[in-house]
Amino acid sequence: MTTLKSKLHDDLNVAIRARDELSSSTLRLTLTAITKEEVAGKEKRELSDDEVLKVITREAKKRREAADAFAQGGRPEQAEREKAEGEFLARYLPQQMSDDELNAIVAQAVEETKAAGVEGPRAMGAVMKIVNPKVAGQAEGGRVAAAVKKLLAG
Repeated sequence: MTTLKSKLHDDLNVAIRARDELSSSTLRLTLTAITKEEVAGKEKRELSDDEVLKVITREAKKRREAADAFAQGGRPEQAEREKAEGEFLARYLPQQMSDDELNAIVAQAVEETKAAGVEGPRAMGAVMKIVNPKVAGQAEGGRVAAAVKKLLAG
């Protein structure tokens, strides 16, 4: 078992003993998503810490989107629950990159693509290929795309 997955199991046991319903249900759902990912495909496999992190990131994003949908649908108590679950899962994710750090990396990538002769909106894919590996796990794709569009347009 990977270290991150075992930490989730340990935290689940602590949450169950403490009768913390929010934490235990969130961890159960996350561990279920991890198990589902492990058995997907032709044969069962053990996920690496990076793959487990991707599953946690995906689950946290689902919670944020659900909270927004519930808030727009006039169900504030359910929106609060989803938001709390998303914040709980955020503890297991790496610290998000600041806007200044992200803009600096994007600016450097834009300069690299300009040096290669690709400019304007057509350079979006080339810039994203350079930026994404550098910010993996530290900035959401939507934030990265917005920063790239802003710099390419300006």
